[in-house]
Parts: sequence; C-alpha cells; structure tokens
Amino acid sequence: MTIAPRLRHYLDALKVDYELLEHDPTRSAMQNALACQLPPEQIAKAVLIDTPDTYMLAVLPSDRRLALTELRGEIGGKPELAGEGEIASVFDDCAVGAVPPLGHRYGIATIIDDSLTGQPDVYFEGGDHLSLVHVSQGEFARITRPARHGRFSERWEDVE
Repeated sequence: MTIAPRLRHYLDALKVDYELLEHDPTRSAMQNALACQLPPEQIAKAVLIDTPDTYMLAVLPSDRRLALTELRGEIGGKPELAGEGEIASVFDDCAVGAVPPLGHRYGIATIIDDSLTGQPDVYFEGGDHLSLVHVSQGEFARITRPARHGRFSERWEDVE
C-alpha cells in the first residue's frame, strides 16, 4: 500500500493524523465507497478542470456530480474537464484517476464543494487505486487550507 510521494511528504511534514485503508482495485470514487463500505458522501473525488488560463482541481463527494454551470459561476471563464493525458502530466506521481484533493501540492489552485465540509471524516485517493487516505474533518480542513470553497455539485439523483 503506497501513496504518492508528494502527498506522503506533505502529510508527514505537517504531522497529519491519517490512516491508509487498503482495498481491492477500483476505478472510481463510488467503487471505493462500496469496496470499503463507507458513506459515499465522505469519499472526496478530485476532478482536474482546464480553464482558459490554467488548470484547477475541483473536489467534491463521490455521490455528487460536477455541475460545470455552477462551477463557471464560482470561478468564471469556461471550465472543461481535462483529458487523461493532462491529468497524467500534472499528477505525475499518481495513477490516472487516483488524484489526491491537494492541487496546491502540484502547483494548481483547488476549489472544494461545500457539501464536503459537513462530513465528520473524509477519505480520498492517495495516488493509486488500492488505498484511501482517511482523515478527520479537522485535518482535511487543515491540509486543504489554501483551497477555495463553493457550491458546484449536484446529487446524481437530481440530474434529469
């Protein structure tokens, strides 16, 4: 069980209280919730967004989907989903699709959906498809302090 080197260095440097949860290989944040028998609203997924000026990382719960219209209202411009090649280039020490929610550690701004802030615990990808990083809400707030916050997601069942 491993986590991305930049992530491990950051967590260790800040003396973050975290644990790693090992699980069978998964391909999505919702599959992580099922594999680990965790509430999907506590699994943070990170989505790389390509804006006209730069990249941005949008972080939201696994049981919600990114609403680009709302995100546009939060950040301006015309955000689009980044491609796999772009993700691999920015998060070069992570498997594609296993991006941690700490864009600032990779030189990009991060915005966190407000629906994550009410969760007592947060779980997120650590750079591979075999483990999750578990932190308390207080630790999550501390390690994501440079991030902006906003409302840019919607529940899957609310989508027509």
